[in-house]
Amino acid sequence: MPDVVFLPAGRRAKVDEGTTVLDAARLLGVDLDSICSGRGICGRCQVRIGSTPGIPAVAASLSPPGTTETTYRGKRPLAHEHRLGCAAHILDDVVIDIPPESQVHRQVVRKRAGVASLPVDPVTTLHYVEVDPPDLESPTGDAERLLMAIERDWGFTGLGVDDHVLMDLQRTLREGKWTATVAVRQSSNVVAIWPGFEDRILGAAFDIGSTTIAGHLCDLASGTILASTGRMNPQIGYGEDLMSRVSYVMMNPDGAEILTTIVRAAIDEILGELCIEAGFERSDILELTVVGNPIMHHLFFGFDPRELGTAPFALVTTGALTVRASWVDLEANTGARVYGLPCIAGHVGADTAGCVLSEAPHRSDRIQLLVDVGTNAEIVLGSRDRLVAASSPTGPAFEGAAISAGQRAAPGAIERIRVDKDTLEPTISIIGTDGWSSDPEVAAQMAASGVTGICGSGIIEAVVELRLADVIDKKGVIRTDLDHPRVVADGRTATYRMWDEPELFITQNDVRAIQLAKAALRAGIDLLMDHLGLTSVDDVRLAGAFGAHIDPAYAMALGMIPDCDLDHVHPAGNAAGMGALIALLSDDARTEIEGVTRRIEKIETATVAGFQDAFVAAMAIPHDTAPTPHLAGVMEFPAARNQEAVAGRRGRRRQS
Repeated sequence: MPDVVFLPAGRRAKVDEGTTVLDAARLLGVDLDSICSGRGICGRCQVRIGSTPGIPAVAASLSPPGTTETTYRGKRPLAHEHRLGCAAHILDDVVIDIPPESQVHRQVVRKRAGVASLPVDPVTTLHYVEVDPPDLESPTGDAERLLMAIERDWGFTGLGVDDHVLMDLQRTLREGKWTATVAVRQSSNVVAIWPGFEDRILGAAFDIGSTTIAGHLCDLASGTILASTGRMNPQIGYGEDLMSRVSYVMMNPDGAEILTTIVRAAIDEILGELCIEAGFERSDILELTVVGNPIMHHLFFGFDPRELGTAPFALVTTGALTVRASWVDLEANTGARVYGLPCIAGHVGADTAGCVLSEAPHRSDRIQLLVDVGTNAEIVLGSRDRLVAASSPTGPAFEGAAISAGQRAAPGAIERIRVDKDTLEPTISIIGTDGWSSDPEVAAQMAASGVTGICGSGIIEAVVELRLADVIDKKGVIRTDLDHPRVVADGRTATYRMWDEPELFITQNDVRAIQLAKAALRAGIDLLMDHLGLTSVDDVRLAGAFGAHIDPAYAMALGMIPDCDLDHVHPAGNAAGMGALIALLSDDARTEIEGVTRRIEKIETATVAGFQDAFVAAMAIPHDTAPTPHLAGVMEFPAARNQEAVAGRRGRRRQS
């Protein structure tokens, strides 16, 4: 009996001479993919001969390629030096190397450095079967004979069959000449069937934000992202922030139905666009996942969100949801399901669960602060030992709303700004133009395209730069004693003119709006740290579109986040959407996040003693009492400067 060793699993055993590689893999419980159950059709069981000390790589250890391999013309080409595991027979001691693309459970989609790959562990899998035709002596129904074939070839027992599969079953089996491919979901239900051999199954993941909706189309077998797109959430027309939309529902009897209809329509349109871009049909889509804050979650699933508008902010359910795609008005395969990740609490939703799944603080020994910045900031703090979560009503200021020259991040918006600490002259960078306005060529491009306003990342940098230049004091007051053409009197306050054509200003009200937003966020963070008895954090992840574009140093300088080694402060990108992708591709990940969310402790910060004190302290820039040793290494605030030098610079400003 020859020895067979499977890599990378490391499994080893003796098998009967003539055993196929696929059968040996199944015998040893080795992860080797196959849809056609060893019929040489799908090409997923490709392997290659490897070697270990004592077992060299010898081609003769396997049977020579036979007709199945030499005539193979499957959808997956037979790679050089690869063999079909279902057709290659073991003749002598051999090492079988299973490449990643031939493994059912694998890691294929890479994220940024330092973060784990996405697991591919499909919720729904394809299986090719050959069904015994009916005859007069065996009057068993087509469905029963299909299930017997699935059990015979794949070992599934007790499967249910979707009603729509039954409706089309007889035509499908006869069209396929008694061969078919079935989609089995979570080893429990046949949700789709095709005549003959089918090798394609797709899924889509959606992040339903209050401002934007992002969607991704994926190959569920390989984990490949086939297309991505997004658009503004049409609900914005009924309220910029979440509570405005809840108010709309409260004041209009059909408000919830209207908001549900338009968000579902937007997602369905995105789904169609993704299919067109990737060149596939909607009927290829069998699995969808969604994340969103509690109000977006409720409106998408058709739940009334009014209870989320008042304390105690009760959710219909915090558990994960699975519904048919047709139930939420999405056009996909008739058997397609939509999985909604679990929520955590009244204002900490499935989007936060997605962030946790993506950034994995529950698997870390280090204390991680995870912040998803939006109109309602959601915060998770802790490690594998304990996690706490909270939400903070930051409002829309970080997205440019409630700011005099504010706008959303779009071409023409100021996204970066620097203020010369001696002359107080600004240098800007705008979306849509590469470079800074100090470059004459870039300045000419800006003049031609137009500077239209300032977005969230720009307003953060503007406030910090004005603080560093001593135009704004620690309390956030624009100084009225500066004799400088860019500091303009505005009644009892002052404004800073940050651009000339058109004239754009940073007003005292703008600074206050940013202070209020960041103080709400920081107070929530500080109270969570107090709850865990922490004085510092090890890592900070800034999630969401805003977190992806803000400079971490400026976020810390404003006081949005506590002092930390800046090398350990990272943007997490669309972590909520990444979590939706992970859940789309992995059944194990769904089980994982459902367990994690049940043990996250939700803290209602507004009712915690000390919130007001924490909020007031956080209004200062960067903070009234918290030390900033890491920040001091990269930025020098005016209070730390030599006062004579400051006075000298002020004198030069007056002379200018």
